[in-house]
Amino acid sequence: MYVGTLSFDLLLGDVRSLKEKRSVVRPIVADLQRKYAVSAAEVDHMDLYRRAVIGLAMVSGDAGHLSDVLDRCERLVAGRPEVELLSVRRRFHGEDD
Repeated sequence: MYVGTLSFDLLLGDVRSLKEKRSVVRPIVADLQRKYAVSAAEVDHMDLYRRAVIGLAMVSGDAGHLSDVLDRCERLVAGRPEVELLSVRRRFHGEDD
């Protein structure tokens, strides 16, 4: 069994309220969950309206498949024009851990 996690630190564009922030972050989280069957949520900077951290996790029996899905998730978030991807943190846990 392999477990992979990603943490995206995002700077949001022209956002002036927490309500506007939700309208940007929620569709990203929903797309990740729908397209790639990962667990995803906003996990940090909840009180800042121009910053967000989205975390996701996935479990797989195949390390190659897990790595491929994490790569696709990263490309999806990086390709969103309404956010600037400041950093990505990737963790991979295998059977040897």
